[in-house]
Amino acid sequence: MRLSPILMVAALGLSAPLARAAPIDPALLSGLAAEGADEKIAAIETLALQAGPEAVPVLAALHDDRLQVAGGRLLMAEGNGFRDAATGEALPSAPEGCEAVTINNRVRRALEGSLAVLRVFAPDRKVRLEAAQALGEGLRPELLPVLERALSAEKEGDVRELLEMAGAQAKLRSADPAIRLAAVRALDSAATLRVKALLDAAAGPGEADPAVRAAAVVSLRAVERRLFLADVLNRVFSGLSLGSILLLAALGLAITYGIMGVINMAHGELLMIGAYAGYAVQTFFRAHLPGRQDWYALAAVPVAFAAAFLAGVAMERAVIRHLYRRPLESLLATWGLSLVLIQAARVTFGAQNVQVANPSWMSGGVSILPSAVLPWNRIVIIGFSLGVLAVTWLLISRTRLGMFVRAVTQNRGMAGCVGVPTGRVDTMAFGLGAGIAGLGGLALSQISNVGPDMGQLYIVDSFMVVVLGGVGQLAGAVLAALGLGVVSKFLEGATGAVIAKIAVLAFIIVFIQRRPQGLFALKGRQVEA
Repeated sequence: MRLSPILMVAALGLSAPLARAAPIDPALLSGLAAEGADEKIAAIETLALQAGPEAVPVLAALHDDRLQVAGGRLLMAEGNGFRDAATGEALPSAPEGCEAVTINNRVRRALEGSLAVLRVFAPDRKVRLEAAQALGEGLRPELLPVLERALSAEKEGDVRELLEMAGAQAKLRSADPAIRLAAVRALDSAATLRVKALLDAAAGPGEADPAVRAAAVVSLRAVERRLFLADVLNRVFSGLSLGSILLLAALGLAITYGIMGVINMAHGELLMIGAYAGYAVQTFFRAHLPGRQDWYALAAVPVAFAAAFLAGVAMERAVIRHLYRRPLESLLATWGLSLVLIQAARVTFGAQNVQVANPSWMSGGVSILPSAVLPWNRIVIIGFSLGVLAVTWLLISRTRLGMFVRAVTQNRGMAGCVGVPTGRVDTMAFGLGAGIAGLGGLALSQISNVGPDMGQLYIVDSFMVVVLGGVGQLAGAVLAALGLGVVSKFLEGATGAVIAKIAVLAFIIVFIQRRPQGLFALKGRQVEA
C-alpha cells in the first residue's frame, strides 16, 4: 500500500502531539536497526501492534530517514537536536558513533502500511477518514488487531464503514475458511473495483473451500450491481453538468438567435470573454487580496456578465444592427468578429491556455457510493445554471424589458407604433444574451482550462440546443441542453466521444426533418411573425 504525499504529511503531523508520549519498550525498537529487511518489517508491525499510536513518531522518523542508532540506542533527529526514541528524552547532540538507519523500498511499503493503520487513531475526523480510504487499497492481515482497536473506539459511521470494509478485505487472505466466509459476506455491500477483483479471485478455482466460493459469487453479483448503479449515477451527473454548461451557452443564443433571429457565429467567443474575465479577477485577487482569494469566483460573476454584455452591445451597435433580416451577411460578419476576438485574446493573454483554480469551497465532492463521487465544482455549476435560468425567465416574462422584447419579436412595426424603442430593445436584448454567455464561460472555466479557442467547442452544440428545443423557447432550451448532455455522456461510454458527437448530430437532423419547430413550438402571433 502506497500513501500519497498529502496523506503522508497528515500521518507525520500525527506525531507532533505524541512526541513526549509514554515510554516504549526498547525491546520493541531494537529490530528497527536490524540488518535484514524481514527483521525490520517484523519489528515495524510488532511496534504498531503493541505500541499503537505512540509508535507514530518513531515510524515517521524511520520513514523520513531521521532515525539513527548509537550503541544500540535509537534516536530521532528533530531540528538541530535529537530525541530518544524509547523515552522521548531530548538530547542536544548525537552520541559518538551515531549511524543512520536505512530502509529499502520493501520495508518502506510495509512502513507506510503501518503508518496508515495508525492514522485511524488521529483525533481529526478528516485524517481518520482519509486513513480509512487509504486502507481500502489493501491491509496486511498482521495489522488486523490494530484495526479492531480502532473500530472499537470509532464513533463516526462513514469511517467505521470504511474500516470494516478494509478489515474484510484483509481477512480474505486468512488461512481459516470461516474467517474468509465471513469476509466475503461482509463485502457484498462494497462498490469498488478493488473489492470486485478480490471477490473474483475468491469465486475462482484458487479458493479451496466450496462454501467460500459460493458466498463469493453471491457477493460478487451484489458488488457488480452497485458498480453498475455508481456508473449510471456518474454518467447522469456528468451529463447534467455538461448540460448545464450548454444551457448557459444556449440561453444567450436563445435570445440573440431564437428571439431576435440573428445568427451569431461569435457567440462562442462571448463565452471566452466571460472565462477570461474570471481569470483576470483571479489574478487581481492573487496580487492584491491574497487572504480573500476564495471569494474571487463570486466577484467574477458581475465582472464576467458586464464584460460579455459590453462586448455584445458593441457588436450589435457596430455590425449586427445593420444586418437584421440578412441572415447570410450576419453569419459571415459575426464569423469575422469571432476571428477578431480570438486573435485579440491571443494578443492580450497569450496563445497558451491559462488555468482558473477552484476556490477551496468548490474543492472535493460528495460521496454517494465509494465509486460515485459528485465534485463540488460541478454541483455548484448546476445550481448556478438553474439560478441564471430563473433570473432570465423573470427578466423575459416579468419585467418591462422582457415585455418590450416579446412585443418586438411578435410584431416589430406595431411595437414601434405604440412607442416601444425597438432599436434600444434590440441592443439590450443582444447585450443580455451576450452577458448570459459570459456567465457560461465563467462556469466553464471552473472545470476546464481557458484558451482563445475554447468558444469554438461549444458554438455548434449551442445552436443544436436552440434548434432542438424550439426557436425562441427557453423551456425547450433547458430540456434540450440537459437531455443532450446526459445522452452524450452515455454514448461516449459506449462508442467514444467522436462517434457520440456524430450520432447526436444525426439524431437532431432526423428530428428536425420530422418536427421543424423543435420540441416546443411557437404559439399565437409569434408563428406569423
